Order: sequence, then C-alpha cells, then structure tokens
Amino acid sequence: MSALLEVEGLRVEYRAPGSLGDVIARRPPRLNRAVNGVSLAIEKGDTLGLVGESGCGKSTLGRAILRLTPAAGGAVRFAGKDVLGLPPQDLLAFRRRAQMVFQDPFASLNPRLTVAETLGEVLSVHRLSPKRELARHVAELMDRVGLPQEFAGRRGGQLSGGQCQRVGIARALAMGAELIIADEPVSALDVSIQAQILNLFTRLQREMGLTLLFISHDLGVVRHLCRRVAVMYLGRIVEMGPTEELFENPKHPYTRALIEAIPRMAPDSRLAPGLASELTSHTDLPPGCPFHPRCPQAMAQCRSGEPPARRPVDGSDVWCHLYPPS
Repeated sequence: MSALLEVEGLRVEYRAPGSLGDVIARRPPRLNRAVNGVSLAIEKGDTLGLVGESGCGKSTLGRAILRLTPAAGGAVRFAGKDVLGLPPQDLLAFRRRAQMVFQDPFASLNPRLTVAETLGEVLSVHRLSPKRELARHVAELMDRVGLPQEFAGRRGGQLSGGQCQRVGIARALAMGAELIIADEPVSALDVSIQAQILNLFTRLQREMGLTLLFISHDLGVVRHLCRRVAVMYLGRIVEMGPTEELFENPKHPYTRALIEAIPRMAPDSRLAPGLASELTSHTDLPPGCPFHPRCPQAMAQCRSGEPPARRPVDGSDVWCHLYPPS
C-alpha cells in the first residue's frame, strides 16, 4: 500500500483577540498555534484515529487538510499532489475525492431539503448523474448506508440523529470520496446508535476501500474502528502507532493518562486520578515540552526545551524527552 494522504509540518495559527489591558499596554496580538507542525501519513484503505482532549486541535487539523481552514505553513499531499497549492478548479476535484462527515448531523443538512433532494443536489451540481438516472442513484446511495427508501421524502427535522448522519455519509459517498475525514461523527448520538454508525463505517471501509481519518475523544470508539492511532496534545502529535500496541503499551505519559482514565467494567475497579490540571491555552504555551506542567514524569529538560522530533520506539513514534535519540 502507498500513502494516499501525507501531512508534513502543517501549521494553523490565529491572532487571538487581546484583552483591554493588552490594548492599553499596546502589547502585540498573541498567536494561537492551533496546529503546531503536525506530520502524519495514511495509506490507501487504512483507518487512522486521531484522539485527544477537547481543544487540542483535532478538528482544526481535519479542516485544514481539506482547506476548509487556511494553513499557515507546512504541506498536505493527496495522491502525491500538493493540496495547499491547488488552483480553484483542481481544488474542487480534490474535494470530490476527499470529504468530511461532521459532528452535528442535524446542522450539516439543509432543513428545507428532503433526503432525496439533498443527495440529488450533490449528484446534479457536480454532474455525477444524468437526470434520468438521478432517482436510481439516490436509491442506491440510501441502500448503501442503510436508509429505507420511504425516508426519501423526509426532511432533516423528521429524521433521528443517526438517520441524519447516514444521510451525511451518503452525501460524501455521492461525490465518489476516497478519503473521509469523520469529525466526532458519533459523539452526538445515543450509544446504541453509535454502534450502528461505527459498524456502517467499518462495512463501507471494507467494501469500498475507503481511507478514513476518524477524529474522536472516545478512545473506546477509536480502538474498535481504527488500525492506527495518533494522539494529539496542544497542536502536536505526541504518539502514533498501531492501535493494539498503543493501547497495550503506551509510551508517552499523556497517552498513558488517557488510557488509564477509560472506565473499567470490573466491579472493584476505580477510575485513575486523571491529569493534575486543565489543558493549557494554545496562546499561553509553557516553555519546553507543552505537556510538562501536567506530566508526572517531567524532568529538568522538559521545562527548558522541546523534545526532539518524533522517534520510533517499539513500533510507535513518540515525541517525548523520555526517549532521547540514540
């Protein structure tokens, strides 16, 4: 297999609004480094889970890959082509092959359109189906995502969250997507419906060879669905590796803390105490390793300098001073 998606040193930065004190003192605007030099690759047909606390930059990374959010630097390559430098016409062709499924299934649909109109609009606007074949193609898309045909005339407000999410997935498939970036696609759904949507992703990935970047804060969901996992903290990938290796033998202290916080079903089990404090602001990054204020294994060098580049450790890539270059 070859990498369908390659991200190298990607950065997304915002100018954070200053306080009244900043204005009076004429301090320069603070920089919000939402994505801070992220590199990753996803092979064709593979599934990569992206996990981390809310606010770590996961969704911003996904949107930047599709150029829905402007990047400040770095590179994104899809099938070997430079995405960030694509002209408008080529960008449209790229977005047919790379689609996003959003977190809020209701907000992602036009409430005025029926299911058939929503899917038919995509096929018509992008000239993916002749008019005489439109109804048949819509029916095929609904079948593929498990939506009964009698739902074709219903609008978003007449559908459940899971049904709306199926429409969103069908809309992505209508474009002929090869890569789907799923941004917390089950977090707003009931647990029983979550399982149905996850099984749908698994089946579509198997049947169609889809490449999937699955963004979530739920490690249990990611473990069920993904072959590889990347752990993000304050705009950085701190650990990335095969799913079972990462869960059974986490290397980075942050990864270990996340996994220890997963509730256990044993009656005598207790929750781990968790991390000592809240996530630091992207505009107020500490010197050295950004995780060191919360890290139980922080050393002197963690407070003074960033770790070197991610390095391989027992099958995973880790960004941490605990694993210095040999």
